[in-house]
Amino acid sequence: MSSRKGRRDAARVVREQIAREKRRKRALWTTIAAVLVLVIAGGIGWAVYSSQKSDDFTAPPGANDAGTGIVYGDGPVTIDLYEDYLCPVCKQFQQVNGETVNQLVSEGKARVVFHPVAFLNRFSTTEYSTRASAASGCAAEGGKFREFTDQLFARQPAEGSAGLSNDELIDIGVGVGLNRDDFGSCVRDGTYTSWTGHVTDEASRSGVTGTPTVKVNGTEVQDKTPDGIKAAVAAAGK
Repeated sequence: MSSRKGRRDAARVVREQIAREKRRKRALWTTIAAVLVLVIAGGIGWAVYSSQKSDDFTAPPGANDAGTGIVYGDGPVTIDLYEDYLCPVCKQFQQVNGETVNQLVSEGKARVVFHPVAFLNRFSTTEYSTRASAASGCAAEGGKFREFTDQLFARQPAEGSAGLSNDELIDIGVGVGLNRDDFGSCVRDGTYTSWTGHVTDEASRSGVTGTPTVKVNGTEVQDKTPDGIKAAVAAAGK
């Protein structure tokens, strides 16, 4: 009798062990499934957020349809200029080629899309490239983008410095005819900071790795001289 009872007790212990093991496995798989759901949901959520973030910008008046640059001129050939307001070589480029580019526009031979990228923030203690680019958006809003751009290069700060302060940027804007209150509020509020990020990100995606970069109808120009740019525009216009 005691022998049968012992066997029954042993069988019960085994069943209980099996039941506990089944419950443990169910709990484990439930946990794994929950983690996978969270991971998938998180990935989808991040993708949506990233997409929204990259699209969350307001382009200033005068920007192209993609919001990647400010357009002036309406000629049949497009010149894309990618420049950073802290880039010394960009300042030199403007000094050497600015008049030529403006002439091509005034003669109706080209339209310019100026992309004020912020590649050089690391060479400023205040992210000057971003602040200057965003301020250029404010200048575009006031109809003085080219004039403001010319003055930013004329008063370009040294790399490694804090750059021009917002008050100094505002003074430059006022000097080219912008309203101090409207332009000043736009600069201080960082109205076009997100636009600057969009311009910079899209430039990188298009293969631009340095400044100045010049493209004529989508083809990069290697000869960045007045004659080289004129020749590229003439060839593209044929």
